[in-house]
Amino acid sequence: MSNNLIRISWLCLKIFIAHYRQAPLQAGAIGIGIILAVTLLTGVRATNENAIQSYSSATELLSQQARWTITPPTGSRLIDEAVYFSIRDAGFNQSLPVLQGIATSQDGKRWRIQGSDLIAALTAFKPQKSDNQTSKSGLFSTPIPLADILSGAPIVLASQAQAKRIAQGGELILSGVNVKVIALDDTSQLGSEILMDISLAQRILNQPNQLSYIALFSDILSQQTQLEQLLNSQANLVESDNGDGLTALTESFHLNLTAMSLLAFVVGLFIAYNGVRYSLLKRQRLMTQLQQQGVAKAPLMLALSIELLLLVIIGSIIGFILGLQLSHWLQPMISVTLEQLYGAKIFPGNWHWSWLLQAIGLTFFAAIAACTSLFIQLIKQPLASNSGQMALQRGAKSVHKFQLAIAIVLASIAAALIPLSQDYRYTMVLLGLIIIAIPLTLPWCLSVLVSLLLKLIPKGLLHYQVTETKELISPLSLAMMAMLLALTANISMNTLVGSFESTLKNWLDARLHAELYIRPASTQMDKVVTFLTQHKDVDAIYKQWYISSKQAHLPVNIVTRDKQSLKETTVFKETVDNMWPEFFANRLVLISEPLAIKLNLNLGDEIELTALANSRFTVGGVFFDYGNPYGEILISPATWQANGLPETPLSLAIDVNGESSKLQQALQQAFSIPDAMIFSQQKIKQQAIIMFKRTFSITQVLNTLTLLVAAIGLFSACFMLTQARMAPMARLYAMGVNRRQLTSLVFGQMLIIVLFTCLVALPTGAILGYLLINKVTLQAFGWSIAMQWDWLAYGRVVALALISSLLAVAFPLYLQTKRPLISSLQREVI
Repeated sequence: MSNNLIRISWLCLKIFIAHYRQAPLQAGAIGIGIILAVTLLTGVRATNENAIQSYSSATELLSQQARWTITPPTGSRLIDEAVYFSIRDAGFNQSLPVLQGIATSQDGKRWRIQGSDLIAALTAFKPQKSDNQTSKSGLFSTPIPLADILSGAPIVLASQAQAKRIAQGGELILSGVNVKVIALDDTSQLGSEILMDISLAQRILNQPNQLSYIALFSDILSQQTQLEQLLNSQANLVESDNGDGLTALTESFHLNLTAMSLLAFVVGLFIAYNGVRYSLLKRQRLMTQLQQQGVAKAPLMLALSIELLLLVIIGSIIGFILGLQLSHWLQPMISVTLEQLYGAKIFPGNWHWSWLLQAIGLTFFAAIAACTSLFIQLIKQPLASNSGQMALQRGAKSVHKFQLAIAIVLASIAAALIPLSQDYRYTMVLLGLIIIAIPLTLPWCLSVLVSLLLKLIPKGLLHYQVTETKELISPLSLAMMAMLLALTANISMNTLVGSFESTLKNWLDARLHAELYIRPASTQMDKVVTFLTQHKDVDAIYKQWYISSKQAHLPVNIVTRDKQSLKETTVFKETVDNMWPEFFANRLVLISEPLAIKLNLNLGDEIELTALANSRFTVGGVFFDYGNPYGEILISPATWQANGLPETPLSLAIDVNGESSKLQQALQQAFSIPDAMIFSQQKIKQQAIIMFKRTFSITQVLNTLTLLVAAIGLFSACFMLTQARMAPMARLYAMGVNRRQLTSLVFGQMLIIVLFTCLVALPTGAILGYLLINKVTLQAFGWSIAMQWDWLAYGRVVALALISSLLAVAFPLYLQTKRPLISSLQREVI
């Protein structure tokens, strides 16, 4: 029995393959949907997993992963180089000094640089050969002039990709120092940083005898007490967290990317399902004939399932390859974003065959789930039933009402639970229910809107045009649902980005009260303050102090400023009554909005600051803070002094009487302060807008790709639908309707459907944008954003949808109308 089932199924499969040879467009439509879905899913997954893997395998450049790190003492940004020599003399030889900072190139761009003991890194920590790594790859694939580096030559190392960006001619000027750039293989784990010997870095950053941290590579657990006594409060000893800190910081960012890729995956599946639906429609008569010849339904369904599996496997393999290429294109954008926002280094990643198997499994499961209703309909169809489009459209109204009922249930669940959700992960799941509900309502909404329009149209050809439009809703519903998802995502994302940019600009205007901001070396701070006090162009000097600490395992900065700066630059979300007097009386602290959300703190709550001796305070205010990955706690200057914290400020803000550029030049001439440590107010605003836009730039790219996927799906749907409608068009032509009128009729019908879809997309996009702003972004990043409408952006999205839909109709219509219309009538009779 089983052999007979397999034999007949194989026969049916050969017949289906022969059918696709006659109609390759049908197989192409299914394959395109699967390919696009898997491409976007794999591309984003590879990018995400590569970034997360980079956190856990992050190494000291040209070396191995540090097990412990010696960081600057409380209240300081740097370590004295003498600490490094003392621990080396004590026998801790497996260590590496590191100095990090920002240097400015001759074109005004800022680059992350890192200085290290290159000789030690290249000799003591030379990587061992393994099965998949030889000494000819990675770091050692390019000869490095160790003798020149040892003699103090200005040589820097960069990955090949980074070297192309920063120095096409092999040379670069960093903070006035002309350096030679040597490009290493991208597998050398340099990421986007520029590596150099520590003596050169100290010169470029103007930080003589200073270090950012010291990396320890040996397990010093048994010697921990000895090392801590040796450091003697000159520095702090911290155990490596294997990238857990960065993973937690960037979790919301990666979740955002995953959500967008899943949305694109769903849009691609809509396209694939539409192709399967059309293919089954065109083969109804064939399958009826097979059953009339004695073929049972079981082998027929098995053959259809095998056919779908083969299409899924072929489409997934092609999509997997394209997805890896997409990840290669997306990674530079992700790297720049994560490195500038969080200081994370992203290395070239690896891919795994298991991703392909998972993509095939997920796509096949989704395709089977989507096509089950079609298969059941074929099984239940009587052999004597009529084949053709009307057979599938018979239950369209009941299907639309059923979809509407499901959408109402899903939306009701989300509406009831979203106000209760306090975690962005759960909110994203509930948002997913809304995203599923939105397209399910579309066929019913389109039917209602077209029915209302029909009442306004007089009898005649125009009335027929609108009446037939109602019949097109069912065959076009899947393509339009995919388009609606893409439009909704674009509108909501444009709302989020536009609102964020406006809110950020307003916040920066209030936050930046001085014309010039500088961060000189701590050893120069007193001299710089004296110089500024005596300078005739300086109207006022504002000071800021801060230390790094932890609060409930979260990294935080404890900050204070002079009284005037505190009052003028702190933009509050909410405060208690009589806040400032209580704050300056050392009874209150002010916390940033992101930290308040993460710690679930409200006004009047008690907070214990582990970094301070007098540690118990009351939360007196919550202030806005955008783009800072770390929480911030403001304390009064008196509280800072009472706890014996360092008196030397870490940064200065200056009110300038005249041109700030002249004062900047005078400071650099007097103290050799690098360009990267001096900021004008305008420069900060410009860089902040650029950097924070990058937070959403990748999702905007994915949104555009999703819209492109939907447009391709619409094209294939229109192409197939136009083929199916040539007989009705031929009948109209036979009744006296000329070709120009026929073309206008088809374009008009498509225009009505797309315009009504855009009309539905506007409120759904606004709802999704509201939830993204007021729930997801607030919970994930801790940013309150004032929602603003960007009608110009909405207009561009709608115009793009109209253009793509008209192009989708134009090409197939042109091909079909070139054929003799009488042949379409003959084909309908056959």
